[in-house]
Formats: sequence, C-alpha cells, structure tokens
Amino acid sequence: MGRKINDSYVLAKTDLSNLTGGETLKVEWDTVNNGNLHWKDVDESSLEVTPAVWYGGRGVFGGGAIRLNVIEYITISTTSNSTDFGDLVTGRENLGGLSNGTRGVFGGGSYNVTMEYITISTTSNTTDFGDLNYGSPSYNVEGSCNGTRGIFQGGHYSATNVLDYITVASTGNAISFGALSVDRYNPGSLGDATRAVFGGGDTGSATKVNTMDYVSYDTTGNATDFGNLTVSRNYCPGASDTTRGIFAGGTGPIDVMDYITIQTTGNATDFGNQSVARYGSGACSSSVRGVFGGGQGVPYRNTIDYVTIQTTGNATDFGDLLGTQGFGAGLAGD
Repeated sequence: MGRKINDSYVLAKTDLSNLTGGETLKVEWDTVNNGNLHWKDVDESSLEVTPAVWYGGRGVFGGGAIRLNVIEYITISTTSNSTDFGDLVTGRENLGGLSNGTRGVFGGGSYNVTMEYITISTTSNTTDFGDLNYGSPSYNVEGSCNGTRGIFQGGHYSATNVLDYITVASTGNAISFGALSVDRYNPGSLGDATRAVFGGGDTGSATKVNTMDYVSYDTTGNATDFGNLTVSRNYCPGASDTTRGIFAGGTGPIDVMDYITIQTTGNATDFGNQSVARYGSGACSSSVRGVFGGGQGVPYRNTIDYVTIQTTGNATDFGDLLGTQGFGAGLAGD
C-alpha cells in the first residue's frame, strides 16, 4: 500500500495479522532496506509521553520545631490523622521539601546544608542526597519542583535571593540557578510543569512583603515579577495542581488563603480562610486537593486542613499530625 507524506508517495506495507490490539503504526527510516521508508508495527505505549508530576496521592510532612526528625504521611483523598513514615537523618526546622512524584527531597533548615531523600511509596528513614549550594549553613528554605528539576530558594537566617536547583532523580550537590527579585526569607513556593512561583517573605527586620516572582524551571536565570499577594506576609506555604496555586496562612498569624493561575501573571485573589490561623505549615497536594499540616499559631499546631484547589472556599478539617509542630516541610507523590 502507499502513504503520502509531504506530497510524496511512500511505498510501505505491514502485516496486520499478528496485531492483538493497542498497537499503532509509525513511519521509520529503514537502513536495511536501501534506506526506504516503511511502516512498522509498534506498541502504542512506546509513543506516549509521561507527564511531569510534582503531586500525588500520598502527602508527606517532615521535620519541624524544635528540630524534629519526624516524617509522617497521609493519603490525600482520605481524611484522617497522619501515620509514621520514618525519620530524617538530621532533625531540623525551616527546611524545604519538593518531589518528582516518586522521590521526595528535604533540604536545608536549622543551619544545615544537607539534603535527604525518600521514596514516597516506601516508608523508611531518609538517605543522603547531597548538599545545597548556598555556601553556608541554611535556614528558612523553600522548595518547588516540576517533576524533573527541583528548586530550593533562600536560606541563611537573614534575607537572601539565592536559588539552587537539583535533578531530583539523581543524587548530588545543588547548582546555582539564579536570584529572586528581592532578598527575602520564608516565602511560600509552588509551581506547575514549567513555572515556579515564590510569594511573600521577610526582607529582614520583620519587614514583610507581598511580592511574587517566578522562574521557568528549564531556564536558569533570575526571577521575574509575577504580581502581589493580597496581604504582605511570610511563612505562607504553597500548594498547586496543574494550573492553580494557593498560598495559605502567614505571620500574624493569619488564616488568609490566596490563589493564582500559575501561567498568568497578575495579583493574587482571595480564596478563603484556613480552619485555624497559623504560619509555617507544611503543604502538599494531589491533582485535586491542597493540604496544609501543622504550623505556628498560639501555640504550635497539629492541625491538618484541606481545600479543593479549583473551588474557592474555606478549608475543611482533615485530621491531626502525630504531634504539634511548626516550620516543617511538605511534599507529595505516589
């Protein structure tokens, strides 16, 4: 039989007698048959592109005040209390967390430069990943990932504009990515498959900002202005699905939640309120829900609450962490 490609006929044939279903045909250059194009039977799955994933069905919370080494997990679709997962090698607070959907990485916190990782589907203690690139022990770290590349922001006890990146599937030290538009610590972070957004933060001397800026994961360089949060604050963790991101809580403490459309620059919009005012929660998300666990209120909280990311409204009680904690990190995967 013949097929017409770019206005030129290509002679080809295929034996369909052995197809069992699910196969498809592709054009392949045949170096054996005198360089002629021919049709080849292939399994359709071999042509599929695996989407980038930074979320999942299992949420994991790690670390927290005061320098806890506890890791615990939840099933995001099922409200309940958390369950023990394992331990960090080094107990810490104010650490960052990120995930490629199967591997979770915790970085920095409590004046550490170390990063540790877990396989999200398998409960266990963490394993050494490498070191951050900050050049000095870090604190107040945030993380975001597009499913392949992870970015850790900030560090140190004072404000900084540092951005580092890692390839989550490959252990090793972090590499310099670029800089934020404004020096600050404890912003929230979130992202989609191509863009990471950092919101809020403290520039030092208790000066809070409402600044949001963003980077493209695949292109190292400095961040670009995105817009403003509705309220200036820091310690406002972020959760996201494939299109929308939510920044929750913040210093005060406050219960404000804002949302953005990640691919559209502009100011944030009110989403609703958390069940308990607090700051410094850990955050994780599935493709449907955003979950926030723990945080500093009056006093530290063990509260877990959740939202449906595409539906504005107040957060709903999810359950409790194993213990009260603040300034931990969250991530998700399967």
